[in-house]
Amino acid sequence: MILKGNNPYMGYRFLVEFEGVTIGGFSEVSGLQAETKVATIKEGGVNDHLHKIPEGTEYPNLTLKRGITDSRLLWLWYRGVVLGKVVRRNVFVILLDALGNEKWRWLFANAYPVKWVGPDLKADSAAVALESVEIAHEGMW
Repeated sequence: MILKGNNPYMGYRFLVEFEGVTIGGFSEVSGLQAETKVATIKEGGVNDHLHKIPEGTEYPNLTLKRGITDSRLLWLWYRGVVLGKVVRRNVFVILLDALGNEKWRWLFANAYPVKWVGPDLKADSAAVALESVEIAHEGMW
């Protein structure tokens, strides 16, 4: 749900959404990657090559930088983790074009925030800025 009217997210190129609600806009996102580990297996009697078998895929944490929000949901979600109440959610990162239209959407499964870095505070904005949030997850689609 992209808010209309006085929308604090319009200057940002990535939105973060869970449970159908946009919870923030960010100008930088990293961690959009996956790496499949490979095991090398020798087969008896086969001397001209080794077999390569996938062992599993690893996903780095997702890092959202230079964000802004008018919602407390992201902070409360992280605060729950700090207090030992980990709630896993499916999180979407949405890429916007120059006009604010959705162009691509990534799903991060079973995610939860693991790091929060606050901003330098400024009195000229009603929205709450945040420097970065790091989110652990179990895979992206």
